Amino acid sequence: MATQKLFVRGTKRAAAVALAVVVILPCAAHAGTIPFKDVRMIIEYNSTAEDVGIQFFLDSDGWRSIDIYAPRGQRIFSATAQGSLLAQGGGTELFVESVEPELDELPLDEFFDRFPEGEYLFVGKVPGGGKLAGTAEFNHDVPEGPQIIKPGPGGDVCAQGVTIPAVISWHPVTETIEGEPVEIVGYEVIVENGEVFDIHLAGDATQVTVPAEFLEPGTDYIFEVLAIAEGGNQTITEGCFRTGG
Repeated sequence: MATQKLFVRGTKRAAAVALAVVVILPCAAHAGTIPFKDVRMIIEYNSTAEDVGIQFFLDSDGWRSIDIYAPRGQRIFSATAQGSLLAQGGGTELFVESVEPELDELPLDEFFDRFPEGEYLFVGKVPGGGKLAGTAEFNHDVPEGPQIIKPGPGGDVCAQGVTIPAVISWHPVTETIEGEPVEIVGYEVIVENGEVFDIHLAGDATQVTVPAEFLEPGTDYIFEVLAIAEGGNQTITEGCFRTGG
């Protein structure tokens, strides 16, 4: 039985929770450089909507400026704390999610060219004048979307008369969207209707039960099942259902 971590909350999930940790390489080549506490960069692909985007996250004890560089040296992001935020001591965590164009607008090969594989360099400055640095290893291993078994096929076809408590199940994801083997390190299931049911599961999980206390009879719900690959890239399959009663 896979270990499950369960919580219900009434606000939109913080997408940063879905990011998998990547290794931060030592960046103390220059004396006085402070390593970030955490840096990450991943792909999020929606297999139902067929759209794709980039997410990145960083954490430090305090920063006043941030820059991110692609493997070829191009700067792809810059931010600076100013005014009252700088007077407060600057920022600590930062999460950024890109716009997610559909594949007919941005095919995957063009997306991969735009964001090549390799090490992305995160650099910054702290309010006191010190330097921050870290690297995130980024790859193109994007898992296939989970194939939903219950409560229905996923997509726009909503299952009707679903019993309470509701079971959401799926086939294991074993390949990338390009047909290569992939290791899935976890799944996340999110069910929404005003409040949010959000559960993180181990990589061998294939189902979850949405508890009765979260559901109401005769009510519509939307859900997502995310497959999270080693390295952090994640793929969403969307679905919906209506409870019986």
